[in-house]
Amino acid sequence: MNDGRMIEIDKVGVKNIKYPIVVLDKVNGLQHTIATIDMYVNLPHHYKGTHMSRFVEILHTNKSLINMKDFPNILREMKYRLNAEAAHLSIRFPYFIKKEAPVSKIESFMEYQCGMFGSMDATDKMKEFIVSVAVPINTLCPCSKEISEFGAHNQRGITKVSVRFKRFFWIEDLITIVEKCASSDIYSILKREDEKFVTEHAYENPKFVEDVVRDIAETLSKDANITWFTIEAENFESIHNHSAYAFLERNNIAREPDKTDEKK
Repeated sequence: MNDGRMIEIDKVGVKNIKYPIVVLDKVNGLQHTIATIDMYVNLPHHYKGTHMSRFVEILHTNKSLINMKDFPNILREMKYRLNAEAAHLSIRFPYFIKKEAPVSKIESFMEYQCGMFGSMDATDKMKEFIVSVAVPINTLCPCSKEISEFGAHNQRGITKVSVRFKRFFWIEDLITIVEKCASSDIYSILKREDEKFVTEHAYENPKFVEDVVRDIAETLSKDANITWFTIEAENFESIHNHSAYAFLERNNIAREPDKTDEKK
């Protein structure tokens, strides 16, 4: 059906599709989860509308296997099936990692909110591809430790990291980077001996949100595979009626090691 208003639309499609997917898992090979998916294409000025049902058909055609390597193929199919010049895809999903308590070694699953976001232009090349993780962490206030005689206040927070990159990487590795830059990890199950370890470890490792984002940035800046990143940390303050927040964005100029470096 044609439209005579001569106005092109940047994005049309479907939003908030709940769909079962299978993602790559570093330990187990594959992991089944439920994603929230947004799918859009551009609409030329002479088209009245797009074919909404085709978006879900494309998901089903891909048999629910979603990973970084196949992302361009899904965008390319969206363009082809919907006669579009540009395509955009957003996939957000909970990802679970089995984690041992630090002393008792009791295992439980930790949930992390992850996402993949990509766009493809008329040349069939990826215009943008971003992978993100949101990681629960614990921080202990350095100021509180300095001025208090009997301890310091802790708070749980969420740190979100988004990256652009050159080659495939495991999202577990990005999650580990974030957790190592916290005062201490968050766990689903802790026994008394674990709680003692976690609180004492946090006390010896105080962090402001500013420290968290700087420490993560320092680590990512050394990784030549990462070309760009954003980091945002929010602490849900335990003794204040507000959250503490820090954010930074950087283009990464880390270079690949050359043969001279290898000899050294």
